[in-house]
Amino acid sequence: MNNCIFCKIINRELPASIIHEDDQVIAFMDIQPVNPGHILVVPKIHREFIAELDEDLTSGMFNVAAKINRALRKSDIRSEGINYFLADGEAAGQEVFHTHLHIFPRFRNDGFGLRFGERYSVLPDRKELDEVCTSIKKMME
Repeated sequence: MNNCIFCKIINRELPASIIHEDDQVIAFMDIQPVNPGHILVVPKIHREFIAELDEDLTSGMFNVAAKINRALRKSDIRSEGINYFLADGEAAGQEVFHTHLHIFPRFRNDGFGLRFGERYSVLPDRKELDEVCTSIKKMME
């Protein structure tokens, strides 16, 4: 935690443009925004993966994100849509290993996007979907 940039922001060791703070969550402007209005919602407790957070904290993060979404839509920030993005693990693109949810305004031709591989256009059959569903469902019990 000593070198975690988000922990340093939470502890006021680094500056941030804070838009929201409560007992569990802090939200601040991203210093490398996809577009103006890009905000990060970060739990105050240091956890690398969202699965390490309890359900109340996860809900709290998304409740704050929804408030920010409403505020962005009312503001004069250019926005035709809003993305929520949470990279959970290095293979998913996580760069700061403290759970955080990105919220950022989108507009046509803004230059940001997710790339889909060739396999994306091949639809799996129902049997495969059901097998994957069953495997995950067992772990939820």
